[in-house]
Amino acid sequence: MVRRILMAENLSKKKRDRMISFLEGLKQTHTDDASIRAFNEIENQLREKKYGLVWEEHSEEVDDKLKENIPVFCADKTRRLCKDEKLPWNFIIEGDNLQALYLLEKTHKGKADCIYIDPPYNSGARDWKYNNDYVDSNDVYRHSKWLSMMKNRLAIAKNLLNPADSVLICTIDEKEYMRLGCLLEEMFPNSRIYMVSTVINVKGVAREAELARVNEYIFFVQVGNSSVARLNLSKEWLGNIKATGKDSVRLAGLLRSGTGSGRNDSPGCFYPIIFSKEGKFIRIGNVLPKNQSRDSIQIRDNEVAIWPIHKNGTEGRWMYTPVKLKKLIDMGYVYFGKLSGNKMGISYAPKGVQEKIQRGELKISGYGEDGAAIIDDSEYKALFIPGNQWAISSHNATEYGTKLLQNILVDRRFPFPKSLYAVHDTVRFFVANKPNAVIVDFFAGSGTTGHAVNLLNAEDGGNRRWIMVTNNEISEAEEKEFTKMGIKKGEPEWEAKGIAQYVTWPRTVCSIKGKDINDKPLKGNYLESDIPMADGFNANVKYFKCEWTPRKPEDYLLSNALALHVKEMIEIQNAIEIDNKKNVLILNKTDFKNIILDKKKYAQIEHVWVNQNIIFNAKELKLLQEKGYKYIPKEFFGQELREAAE
Repeated sequence: MVRRILMAENLSKKKRDRMISFLEGLKQTHTDDASIRAFNEIENQLREKKYGLVWEEHSEEVDDKLKENIPVFCADKTRRLCKDEKLPWNFIIEGDNLQALYLLEKTHKGKADCIYIDPPYNSGARDWKYNNDYVDSNDVYRHSKWLSMMKNRLAIAKNLLNPADSVLICTIDEKEYMRLGCLLEEMFPNSRIYMVSTVINVKGVAREAELARVNEYIFFVQVGNSSVARLNLSKEWLGNIKATGKDSVRLAGLLRSGTGSGRNDSPGCFYPIIFSKEGKFIRIGNVLPKNQSRDSIQIRDNEVAIWPIHKNGTEGRWMYTPVKLKKLIDMGYVYFGKLSGNKMGISYAPKGVQEKIQRGELKISGYGEDGAAIIDDSEYKALFIPGNQWAISSHNATEYGTKLLQNILVDRRFPFPKSLYAVHDTVRFFVANKPNAVIVDFFAGSGTTGHAVNLLNAEDGGNRRWIMVTNNEISEAEEKEFTKMGIKKGEPEWEAKGIAQYVTWPRTVCSIKGKDINDKPLKGNYLESDIPMADGFNANVKYFKCEWTPRKPEDYLLSNALALHVKEMIEIQNAIEIDNKKNVLILNKTDFKNIILDKKKYAQIEHVWVNQNIIFNAKELKLLQEKGYKYIPKEFFGQELREAAE
């Protein structure tokens, strides 16, 4: 039955066009600047998006500060850990993540392979701040503030992602998952977006008058040619799919089943396959015309015709046309069963098995008498891509988030840390085949992402790099306690209890060293890999803070002020440390004289960055060219200097 839907006239558009036409008339009679500006503002409002996610936009303090200040990174020299100077550096950034993202856009535009974020879930339980004020369930703008906050950050995150092949991963729960989904659809219209439901507490979190919550959601935004890596997964991941044995070469039936399996669904696939009465393959018969009975086909007395007939006696169809089937037979990918009267089971190696053979994951050890390939799977490791419903015991946030963190930090607490293995597995599906991937997390919290990437590197020998951004907020209870004591934000006692300094940094250092906060060896092994936690990781990490410098300094040139922060920008962009030995920064002629003209120092130099405002003579330039010098990238602070006319 054909259903016809008559589209009604767009009444909203008709009304809007009528109002805009009226405004145009007013513009002809009211031509003063104030009236024209007012009319234009009204018209812009009328023409704004009328379909999709619409909310009240909110400004942030960071945007207000940007009008008069420039964000910069400042290295904290007291927080630095180097396990192996040959390895790339990772970075923890303390500060407002929007402020940090403005700088990362300068250093990592199009360079991030994976962005993993776990933003505030906006539960209404005063678990996050907007412009230094807690957002609770009584805030009528709670959802619009959250959307404004997310949109501003996702807009920059989009620029960080490698447009050719990258992924954005965002966890969320039921409070905002619908709005987040709409926001992602709008901001990433050309990407593949889907959501996974994952169990984080099988016992469930009790909620008054509601069903207990056992899961949360993960959005995946795949950009460009991003694809999920096929991995050797545990039995728990696979569920009913077995990871070993015949499943590695699971064959498919040549007789099509399910939808589209009737003769008339694909007449070109209805034909006989001819065998001898001993069951040996002879040939493929011709396709039978749509209205011709198979009984009309005559074969020799010593032959048997096998037709695509379902168990209920109805006529079906083979999976392939005669030409395609002949090709598969010639390649040894078709397997004939035992002949029983005029019936025989016929199977073939599906595309997946063929691809495994082509990739060398499966080997052909020989061919049978009927020419079918004998596939050797003795060394095969089953590789799979999971579905979008995850129930993995190691993803339990209590056991492998809260308790694991207690094992490291002992008496220090952090609310709702992610399971280490949940983050590890989620990221692994997209960077397993990228040993030098760059992973960014700008809602880092306790630092699970860096920990997970370090574990992944330890498992497969990769050199993946991570950047984590987190604020240094303290809990509401601590804030009240400090206020009573007269201790203010910014003072040492207050800052020492902030997330970045009290949790993220020590958790990272302890996991790398393999010792807890009291300097005792960590107990236990990491799951699956069985790597002792006490072994730690070969990883380096530096700690930056987000600061501000005035756009219009009174007592010095802006270029001089910004030059003090170029070092950090080069370090984070290249995952190195400017030590002025191997990696050198030349800001002025004094630096050139003290480093480049010093023969001992010059011999050690591997990389050198130079202030492009310095004028060199031919001899000096030759010395720099021999070291493959680079100018300090203009994108660091070029725009700000142009605006200041410097």
